[in-house]
Amino acid sequence: MRIGVLTGGGDAPGLNAAIRAVARRCFDLHDEPIGIRNGWAGLVGDGDLRPLAPSDVSGILHLGGTVLGTSRTNPLKSPQQIEQVLSNVAREGLDAVVAIGGDDTLSVACGLEGRGLRFVAVPKTVDNDIWDTDYCIGFDSAVSIVAEALDRLHTTASAHHRVLITEVMGRDAGWVAVVGGLAGGADFILIPEVPVDLDAICDHLHRRRAQGKDFSIIVVSEGVVMPEVVSKEAIREVDDFGHVRLDRRGVGETLSRIIEDRTGLETRVTVLGHLQRGGSPSAFDRLWATRLGVAAVDLVHEGRLGVMVGVQGNRIQPVPVRDTVGRMKTVDLSLYELAQVFY
Repeated sequence: MRIGVLTGGGDAPGLNAAIRAVARRCFDLHDEPIGIRNGWAGLVGDGDLRPLAPSDVSGILHLGGTVLGTSRTNPLKSPQQIEQVLSNVAREGLDAVVAIGGDDTLSVACGLEGRGLRFVAVPKTVDNDIWDTDYCIGFDSAVSIVAEALDRLHTTASAHHRVLITEVMGRDAGWVAVVGGLAGGADFILIPEVPVDLDAICDHLHRRRAQGKDFSIIVVSEGVVMPEVVSKEAIREVDDFGHVRLDRRGVGETLSRIIEDRTGLETRVTVLGHLQRGGSPSAFDRLWATRLGVAAVDLVHEGRLGVMVGVQGNRIQPVPVRDTVGRMKTVDLSLYELAQVFY
C-alpha cells in the first residue's frame, strides 16, 4: 500500500514520534509511507508530497515539532481545493491517509470522506479536548511544562510576596489548567467550563494573607469566560476554521490588573504561550504516539477506515470520526473539585 501521513493544526510534542511510528509500521508491512507537507495544504494546488525513507524518520523520536510541517489550512472552504485534494490523492495512488491532528484536522477528513477519501485519524492536541479519547498527543508534555513553570514561579512569588498569574492554553476546555495546576500546586484555577467569580478570587487571596500565606499562584485558561475581558466575538482576526487569536484577549494581563486594583496586592502575569507546544515530548507522549501511529496503519490494512484511534483507559479503541467531530471533551468537574481541595 501507499499510505499518506500528515500533521495538521497546532504543533505538539509527540508528532514526530507518531510520524516515525506510521513510517516504521509501513516499512514492516512492505508499504510505502508518503509524507504530506504542511497538513492539508500539502494536498492543495499541485500538492507537496514525498516518499519517506528510513533515514527520514531516524533520530526523530525525541524531537518536538513535526518534520512534515503543519498548517491550519481548511480545503473544505473551497470546492476547487476539495477537488485538488482528491485529485492529488488519486494521482499519488494513496490507498489511505493517516491524518494526525485535532478537531479541525479531523473535521476536514470527515468532510472529505463523503467524497471518497480513505483515512484513519490520530488524535493530537495539547488541549486534550477531542471527544471519545482519554488522551491526545501533546497533552502530557504540555502539562509537564506548566507544572515545571509553576515550580519556578513559586520561588519568585514567595520572594516578592506577590500574586502571580499564569496564563495557559485551553480554548474551550480547561484540561491543561486543571491538570497542570494540580501538578504544580496552584492556589486557584480558572477554566472555561466554570464561570469566573472575581469576588470569590479576591476573598480567597485575602484569606490566604490572613492565614500568613503571603503569595499566591493563579492558573487561568486563555479561553476563560470573564465579563471584564474582551469577548471572543470582538476579535476579528480568525484562522481558516473561524477560531480567534486568543492571545489577543490578554486574559492573564486583564485579570492581573483587576486583582491588583481590587485587593491592593502586587500582581504579575506570565503567559506560557507556545512554550507549552515546544521542546521534546515526554516519555508518555512518545509511548502513546508510537502506539497510535502503529495502530493507525494496522487499521488501514484491516480496512477499518473513517475512524480515529481513540484511547480508552490503556486500550486503543477505533471510534468513527463522524461521532467525534464537533463534540468537545470538557473537563471532568470532579477533577476541578479535587483541585479546590488544595486552595
